[in-house]
Amino acid sequence: MNDVVRLADVGVEPMTALFARYGLQFELVAEQSPIPGSYWHETEAGIIGLNVLARMDSPIHSILHEGCHTICMDKERRAVLHTDAGGEFAEEDAVCYLQILLADQLPHMGRERMMQDMDTWGYTFRLDSAAAWFHQDAEDARAWLIQHGLLTTDDQIVYTLRQ
Repeated sequence: MNDVVRLADVGVEPMTALFARYGLQFELVAEQSPIPGSYWHETEAGIIGLNVLARMDSPIHSILHEGCHTICMDKERRAVLHTDAGGEFAEEDAVCYLQILLADQLPHMGRERMMQDMDTWGYTFRLDSAAAWFHQDAEDARAWLIQHGLLTTDDQIVYTLRQ
């Protein structure tokens, strides 16, 4: 259970505060209850509209990933969002890139641990690891975030939803 950083390690308040900067609601689900809007089920986070849902045993990588899907999708998809974020490959890469950046905002996390947890959980990248992808092959994901107004050219996070 301690193979990756979980919400219990970080705390609800930092997650709530981070998502609030984007106008998203973070909702804590009762222990052992199914997580509404979870695509993968079990402990994986869920998304419904502007709500990101998780339990204390949910992995931080999952919570940030689903939240970043909500941030990165266009407003038309967000308006009907329930469980499956959809989107194309370029958006998926941007979601992974943004979740790595946002990990620095959370206690007991940070980008290096996020990349380690992504590898542990089984995310797959062209260069075999999240860190190799992020540092050597993610320029297109960074460019996508800049193009959609979610990151500045000097790598500052813009706390807004994609329009």
